[in-house]
Amino acid sequence: MSLYCGIACRRKSFWCYRLLSTYISKTRYIFELKEDDDACKKAHRTGAFYLFHNLAPLLQKLEHQHQYLAPRHSFLELEKLLGKLGQDTQKIEDSVLIGCSGEHEAWFALDLGLNNPSSTNDSLQKLEMETELKGSFVELRKALLQLDVKDASLLSMAQALLRWHDTHQFCSRSGQPTKKNMAGSKRVCPSNNIIYYPQMAPVVITLVSDGTRCLLVRQSSFPKGMYSALAGFCDIGETLEEAVRREVAEEVGLEVERLQYSASQHWPFPNSSLMIACHATVKPGQTEIQVNSRELEAASWFSHDEVATALRRKGPYSQQKDGSFPFWLPPRLAIAHRLIKEWLENHKCSSLPA
Repeated sequence: MSLYCGIACRRKSFWCYRLLSTYISKTRYIFELKEDDDACKKAHRTGAFYLFHNLAPLLQKLEHQHQYLAPRHSFLELEKLLGKLGQDTQKIEDSVLIGCSGEHEAWFALDLGLNNPSSTNDSLQKLEMETELKGSFVELRKALLQLDVKDASLLSMAQALLRWHDTHQFCSRSGQPTKKNMAGSKRVCPSNNIIYYPQMAPVVITLVSDGTRCLLVRQSSFPKGMYSALAGFCDIGETLEEAVRREVAEEVGLEVERLQYSASQHWPFPNSSLMIACHATVKPGQTEIQVNSRELEAASWFSHDEVATALRRKGPYSQQKDGSFPFWLPPRLAIAHRLIKEWLENHKCSSLPA
């Protein structure tokens, strides 16, 4: 090994070690805050807060750009804001932990609208907050396309946690109110000590191919013209493989021959799902689609060129002269986009001459 290569390898190992050490350090710090209420309460004072109002995050639009920024606020700024709005600073303890920086600055999310009995005029108070904070509370689904990946991931996690706490305030066995721990990583029933943890529903999302084309579908709830991959919730007792085969059979009447796992993604809509993405191939000669109209509005096979053209399209998508809408695909932040892009790339490689 040359001297240069030896130095390069040592440098690479050093940076890998530093990266790994930072990740482990952050992970263990977050674990500590989840398990120790006093440590988490102390972290509030040096931490930063993302603000929401009725599950809509506070965002600031960047000038001359079609992009949103999710601002963070210090503990002191938040105390000052709550004082101006006539809210109890105790409300800060309703926040949920969503991460931390490499320097152990803890990040929290707090909803200023939920569980606020002192608010007599919600719209007026929301407007007052937006003026004070120099931003707007924007529905996350609308803002997701204009956020960077890091902010989108943090805000998705934050909204999912805030929604879970808002809808799981009572013990399913005793009927008594449950109590959130300081980090928001669980709720406990004081009467029987049952612990409840935030949950995600597993969903398989599958891009079906017959070898030369891919199958895309749309539901009536989709934006006009948009097609995506097949998706459905896993049933209790099913493996992922069984769920993929069942969903494809149920929704389009096709039988899966082979399937391959691709990736996973947390998706906050409508109530926090774990999207498990797969590629599936149907049996040769069995490609006739039988659409389940209870589940889907339409389903169709699309060629490589049709999908490639749709992937290059940029929104917004307006109605065409004939009354139809152009065929377009899910945005890049959705895991369906990744599946479709992977299929395009793999199809291109497989079609190259040997």
